[in-house]
Amino acid sequence: MIVAHDVEPAPLRLMIYDRTCRGHPLLPGLSHAWGAGGLLYRGMGRIDACRGVESWDEAFAWIAEHEPNRPIAEVQYWGHGRWGAPRAGTQVLRQQSLVRSNPLRTGLDRVARRMLPGEHGLFWFRTCESFGARCGHDFAAAFADAIGCRAAGHTYIIALWQSGLHSLLPGDRPRWSADEGLVEGTADDPQRAAWSRARAPHTISFLHGRIPDGF
Repeated sequence: MIVAHDVEPAPLRLMIYDRTCRGHPLLPGLSHAWGAGGLLYRGMGRIDACRGVESWDEAFAWIAEHEPNRPIAEVQYWGHGRWGAPRAGTQVLRQQSLVRSNPLRTGLDRVARRMLPGEHGLFWFRTCESFGARCGHDFAAAFADAIGCRAAGHTYIIALWQSGLHSLLPGDRPRWSADEGLVEGTADDPQRAAWSRARAPHTISFLHGRIPDGF
């Protein structure tokens, strides 16, 4: 006699990207590249689903509702960012967005309930500068605490090369320098970030789908 056993559903790996950066017919915008990256990653088996969004509200709603019976191991966001401020469309996610009274926190809490906790889950901002400078430090720590799993982001302007990749767990403080990636201004008043390059600290390429050990 064969006894059926319940099988735990495999955790999801999701990607979202900003679909509002479309450019014009003669010069496609970055949304085309990010969307193509999602198709490539899906074809390589690195993600299970991909979605273009126009706001963080839309992003959090889709993540929270997609295949709701499965936990989430990883979310990657491909889009624009500044120091401590990844952006989806015109909506910016900041440290202030993470307080309980902010409407964005409600959507983020729905996502957090589905994420694998601690080092088993990952939310990765593949955006420019978002973990750089003092405000990037503060955002990184606050976001990791809010999402309840590992959070990752970059301190440089990223493109094909993606430098200054760092991650931290809930309860951690950033271990990287708040000056990393800056070419103008200070950690408390950042003005301009450096472009990623192969020999910059903690560099991967856009084809890297995993965070190296120690990053």
